[in-house]
Order: sequence, then C-alpha cells, then structure tokens
Amino acid sequence: MPTGAPVCGFRLTNSAGAYVELTNWGARWLSAVVPDTRGGMSDVLLKPGHLLADEFYMGATVGRVANRIAHARLILDGKVYDLEKNDGENTNHGGFSGFHQKLWDWEILPDGIRFTLHSPDGEGGWPGNVDVTAEYRWNDGNELTIRHTGITDRPTWLNLTNHAYFNLSGDGRKVTEHVLHIPSRTILDTTPQFIPTGRRTDVSGTPFDFTHPKRIGQDLYADNDQLRWNKGYNHCYILKEEKSDAMVEAARLYDPATGRALTVSTDLPSVLLYTAGYYTRPDTAVCLETQYWPDTPSHPGFPSCLLRPGETYRQTTVFRFTV
Repeated sequence: MPTGAPVCGFRLTNSAGAYVELTNWGARWLSAVVPDTRGGMSDVLLKPGHLLADEFYMGATVGRVANRIAHARLILDGKVYDLEKNDGENTNHGGFSGFHQKLWDWEILPDGIRFTLHSPDGEGGWPGNVDVTAEYRWNDGNELTIRHTGITDRPTWLNLTNHAYFNLSGDGRKVTEHVLHIPSRTILDTTPQFIPTGRRTDVSGTPFDFTHPKRIGQDLYADNDQLRWNKGYNHCYILKEEKSDAMVEAARLYDPATGRALTVSTDLPSVLLYTAGYYTRPDTAVCLETQYWPDTPSHPGFPSCLLRPGETYRQTTVFRFTV
C-alpha cells in the first residue's frame, strides 16, 4: 500500500436490505445490520470510538499470531526469535506490528471484498516474508463468510482471527441476558497473565460449562480465580485436538429480547470466548474468536500453526444471523 493511500469503507447489502460494513484499516468488520423478530434493523457489532487509535482490536483481522506468546520468544529450527513485548513480558495479537493496524490493499468481488497484506521478513520479530488475504462474503441468508489465506518464503507461524464484538440487542446493553451455547467440554487452563499452562480443564460442573445453553450472566460473576483475573470469560474452548478441514459449530449466541441469534461455524480447532472485561464498558459484548489454540508455537502438543514455504495457510469461519 503506497504512502498516503486512503482508508476506505465498504458496504455489502443483500436482497433483504441487511448489510455488513468493512474497512481496509486492519481489514476490519465494522458493522452487521440485521433484523430482529419484528423486522427492525439494528447494528449488532460494537464499533471503535476512534478507528485509527482503537486499542481493543474491534472487528480487526488479528495476526501474525492471535492471542498471546509467552515471554515474547519462540524457537524454530534451532533459532531464537524475539518478538515485540506489547503485553507485559508477552506478545499479544501480533505485537505492536500487528495486522490490526495496517492499511490493507483491497479488491471488490461479486459478493464481497478481498483484502491483501504483505508482512516483510523480521517485522515485529517474526521470520519470513508473509502474504495474507482476508476475504469477506455476504449472502442473502445473512451469512458472512470470512476466509483467511497466507503463504511464506521462510518457516513461520500464522494464526489469524477476526475480533468482532457482538451485542445482539443492537442497543449496547449488557450481554448478561444473552444465551450462549458452546459445544465443547474442554478449555485451556491459563496463568493470571492469560498464558496457557498446557493443561486442559473439563468444564463440567464449573462456571465455564456452556454445553447446555445458559445466560452469560448466570456464572459471569461467580467466585472463581479464572473469572476474577480475566474480568469475566476470556477462555479458549477446544473444538478439535488436531487440524482438519471439517466445519464444526463453534458457538451459538441468542438474545431473547430481540429474537436474534448468531451461529458461528469454523474449520479451526478452537474458539476464544471473551466477554469484554477489559473494554471501557465491560460485559457489553461477546467476542467469539475462532483460532488455533493460544500460544500454540510454544506447545508442541497443540495443533500446529507452523507454516513452511510451499504450503498455504487456509481457514474459514461463517457467522450466520437468524431470528
């Protein structure tokens, strides 16, 4: 993208008048204006107050590697890579050089937009020249499909996600009355710095159990160390123990007040549930970030997001809005 290139906005509208809005700043998803049971249209995404200065990754394409890397240091093929420390001693969401604050190239598709970005070798400490795409397609079924791809000329890691903040009420009230279903019985145990310990935790009988639909607020403020230091839910739910192309349901969110529902399907091995505890208005949104498990490069036993020359990184997530 040449110096001085503009920040652009795009709107994708379907035959029913529902639409999503996007921008090339961070390849972001900015809005989703969809109907409720009475046909009323409202935006169910929270927007950044100041797009270019957003600190919360709102709607952004996050990379090179989503979530945290312990000690901002990785070892690959015997070489140590020191990354940017933008979260205490750790790296979060790609560091200061993350994709969320890059101006992406773009092209219009018949039913969507394709954003492209070149990340040079060494940017943020990451190895390899990497070329990535974030492709958004919107259809008449109120489905937004996000496809990410990437290639590299040196071995590196890639783990992209979209960081949209959902509030199906459309009016910004707390999401404590939203009903959530996550068909996973296992989360990753973390330290108070949100770094996975490597242990899995069975959610049965705990505040983290969403295997049967329940109100987010039912256990949100429970007396639990993990909930306290995360200021609510900020946890990785395991969908798969290994990589595969199979699409699975990651989560279903429902707002009884409006009748709106959101179903998230993905081919990725986990979904990160975040209830916006560190946002300026806590608990007013839900993030459902499909991704490889956090800190995957530091854990040989986790599904690998290592990308080598000649390979293509591919992932797909579908967000379907219904009433």
